[in-house]
Amino acid sequence: MEKNTLFVMVFVFALAGCVRTAPVLNVSEPITAHHSADEVKAAILWAGIKHEWVMTPVAPGIIDGHLKQRDHMANIRITYSPTGYSINYVNSQNLMADKGQIHRNYNRWIQNLDHDIQLKLSSKQVN
Repeated sequence: MEKNTLFVMVFVFALAGCVRTAPVLNVSEPITAHHSADEVKAAILWAGIKHEWVMTPVAPGIIDGHLKQRDHMANIRITYSPTGYSINYVNSQNLMADKGQIHRNYNRWIQNLDHDIQLKLSSKQVN
């Protein structure tokens, strides 16, 4: 019996390590420092370029982002103001997106983008 229990535990842990999807990460960040909308926009564009996102301002306070990595593609929409910004999933290809789940690489891309937006906003030189 112990042998079977050990086998089942090893099998379950092996399967858990193979999980490649996670819940889609959407980000909503407040901005506590005083910045203009143009400074927030500049920080978002800078972070996007740094991580190879194609960033397209589509309206005041709205930027669409597109990332293509090999045969994977993701589209996001970033809304922003002087008091905060949000990064939201729009669609993707080849990222196993299904029922609120997506390949974990997508979440890593969004975390990196969010991190660098925050870094740029916290630096003295935003533009």
